[in-house]
Amino acid sequence: MKSAVHFRNLGTRLPAAIRLACTTMLGATALAAMPAMAGTASVEPEESSVATLAPPKPNWVYLQRGFVLPGTAIYDTADGKYLAQIETPILGDLAIDPAGKYYYVAETAWTRRLHGTRQDYISVYDATTLKLEGDIDIPGRILVGSREHNFILSDDGKTGYIYDFSPISSINVVDLVKRKFVRNVELPGCADLIPNPGVGLAALCSDGSLASINLTGGKTDITRTDPFFSATGDPIFDNVEFDQAKDEVVMVSYTGLVYTAKLGAKPTVSTPFSIQEAAGVRKGDTKPNDVNWYPGGAQPIALHTASGHLFVLMHTGEYWTHKRGASEIWDLDLASHKVVKRLPVEGEPNVINITQEAKPKLIVVGEGEGGSGAGLAGDAEVLDPATGEVKYTFKGAGSGLIQVFH
Repeated sequence: MKSAVHFRNLGTRLPAAIRLACTTMLGATALAAMPAMAGTASVEPEESSVATLAPPKPNWVYLQRGFVLPGTAIYDTADGKYLAQIETPILGDLAIDPAGKYYYVAETAWTRRLHGTRQDYISVYDATTLKLEGDIDIPGRILVGSREHNFILSDDGKTGYIYDFSPISSINVVDLVKRKFVRNVELPGCADLIPNPGVGLAALCSDGSLASINLTGGKTDITRTDPFFSATGDPIFDNVEFDQAKDEVVMVSYTGLVYTAKLGAKPTVSTPFSIQEAAGVRKGDTKPNDVNWYPGGAQPIALHTASGHLFVLMHTGEYWTHKRGASEIWDLDLASHKVVKRLPVEGEPNVINITQEAKPKLIVVGEGEGGSGAGLAGDAEVLDPATGEVKYTFKGAGSGLIQVFH
């Protein structure tokens, strides 16, 4: 102990190396004097494993995190459990293989994060392991943005279609079996890609028409309907819904007009009707300062194809409040043109979808803590569409697109 006291008294006069050596010796002496700790450490080797998922199920939902957190979370609406996360970037577009074997993600990156050489590609993930299987490079400048109709698949899942804007609007056609880019098809003045089985694609156009893009032959043939809506006077939400069994697309305008169109080589559009009048409310219009019920949100409509019921996020406000969250969900029977149910909702959800089960579940995303306007992940709720009862709440689940498996 004398030497120890002597070293302490010397203080900083000792060279640093000697001070460190002394400190180390003292520490070792103290440890040697400590009693042995109770218990013994395990010497069994650790084993690691990788969990796998089942193929996509109709009761699963896919929630994009939003602007703050990347990734798309998978939840099971049957028991409210979180299952996994797909590596989608912020503003990336996810497409689900109809056969349930793969998840495809259309994304853009730069070699130096925010600058450098632009790279556009599709990432291919195995649906059960979520392992990245490879990338498919895409020329041009694809348009990503977490929208339902920027990146879609053919009904057999063999072909991918990605909207391109470089600077002319066009479509990139990708062979998903051979995993290679095939060709680019110009589509001037049109966007919002919609499957058109047996033909190729359909798309909404800025002149108010619906285009049919025939890709079955060596030459591309594009035909358009007569204009049926005004892109400046009463636009249609880009969240259109497609019923594959009927080859029919359902569309809703900002004022609440509901259109249906039969697809094919020459699409035909039905006469629209007012969702407000279908609920016994006066028709929506574009007059300023006229408060009425209007549809609104980032993803304001969801179609349950088997029943033919369209669920619409509705709020009270003036025209041009089409981004506002909902205070009610209206259940519209498309066959009878009647709103059969109005479900009050809390949290002003602005995103909605519905599972395609025989007994479906509604999924909505509200503002959550901090509000979706701040870009934070909102709270998602699973609702019973018959009663509006909240079955499950997913805290901070996302603020982006909701997708379901068809």
